[in-house]
Amino acid sequence: MHDREKRVKKILEKSNSFLTGHFRYTSGRHGNQYINKDAIYPNTKHISELCQYMAEPFVKKQIDTVLGPAMGGVILAQRVAEHLTMLTRKTIYGVYADKSKDGNSLEIKRGYDAFVKDKNVLIVEDILNTGGSAKKAIELVQETGGTVVGLSALVNRGNVQPINVNNTPIHSLLMLTMETFEEAHCPLCKKNIPLDTNVGHAKK
Repeated sequence: MHDREKRVKKILEKSNSFLTGHFRYTSGRHGNQYINKDAIYPNTKHISELCQYMAEPFVKKQIDTVLGPAMGGVILAQRVAEHLTMLTRKTIYGVYADKSKDGNSLEIKRGYDAFVKDKNVLIVEDILNTGGSAKKAIELVQETGGTVVGLSALVNRGNVQPINVNNTPIHSLLMLTMETFEEAHCPLCKKNIPLDTNVGHAKK
């Protein structure tokens, strides 16, 4: 593991983001590990450092706007845009995509489409599980008339590949492999270990 990856992992460990137990993921699958992304954000010094790492690989990519899907992507978009602005000495805008009323898609509101149309856009995401929300954000930018330059993520825990997100180049600070199970074949369920309802999709 490189020094940068070690540093990222140390920050996540300090924030108590790595959890073990019995969890249900957004995909519906179960597993015994979970990354509590909400625990990362309160420490502004740490999240700023992580966002700097997310920004650095895209300094020479002529980014105009950074966009993240709500909610976690809101903070990331702002801080990554801030670091890109400092690194490139050019004003880079940070915007976000809202969830639709039914929660199944994303939409650009608040006049933010003006910062997307005909612009080079970097998509940011905290945790890549299946890449589903990132793909929605990418497609939304393309439908709005923007050009997606890349996808920058804190953690890729689902082995998400460019082909999963419309062939968009992916940069993640950390790659993690976590074993998951279909609910019908989950060994944790068979042992009657209760699902954690404090985090993950089970709390819904």
